[in-house]
Amino acid sequence: MLDVVVRGLWGVRRQSPDQLAERWLVLLRGLAEIGGEACGQWYEAAEDDVSPPSVALTVPAVAEYIHRQNPDSDADYIGRVASLSAATAPGRPQVETWVNAGGSAKRVADSCLVTFRSRELDESVEPVRRSGDVLSAIGASWGPDWGEAYSREEYRSVKQEFGLRPSAPRGGRSVYLSPGRAALAPEGLPGTYTRTASGGLLIDLTRGGAAQPSVEAIVEMNRELRAAGALEPLPVPFDRDTF
Repeated sequence: MLDVVVRGLWGVRRQSPDQLAERWLVLLRGLAEIGGEACGQWYEAAEDDVSPPSVALTVPAVAEYIHRQNPDSDADYIGRVASLSAATAPGRPQVETWVNAGGSAKRVADSCLVTFRSRELDESVEPVRRSGDVLSAIGASWGPDWGEAYSREEYRSVKQEFGLRPSAPRGGRSVYLSPGRAALAPEGLPGTYTRTASGGLLIDLTRGGAAQPSVEAIVEMNRELRAAGALEPLPVPFDRDTF
């Protein structure tokens, strides 16, 4: 069974539906480069018994969908939530992207998630094997404060070891750090280090999908990053977007 999540989180960053759509489209184009046909066509969220309509990958179309999904008058305050699912086919995982962002509420962390799930497939499928690249795409498109890629077991192990709340900074099989956090990251962790154009840092324990890090190695990476100060939480209320 396949259940892998790649996500990024950040603090308050007010954005309109058009601005959210622009960032989301950057991510979707990145996913298409990584996952090919598995991430090429996207559909609106729908009930299980309803055939969902496809979404044109343009700013006006995605912005209209985001606006339609969030009709309440307080959306500018609480933020906007929307999801898109990739086309499914035999031999492909179920891929979904979720966005919860754009509001001004200072106690709600904004986020973007990409999930890969399947009852038949394992983690050897291409977009999952390249989960570090997916996290890099989230970093490039959303500029999060931090991000990670993880399986359910990896997430549970880190949470239990350090007693973390869901929005607390951490790392999984890979971790993304915003520029302020990247400046504190120690050298020598057992993964590849990739600097982003904005000054962020991706540390990938899978080394581009060539390695399968143990849970113990992931926990130890978190311990070293926490000791160095690179995983300090954003202050609450979340009155800015990065550490």
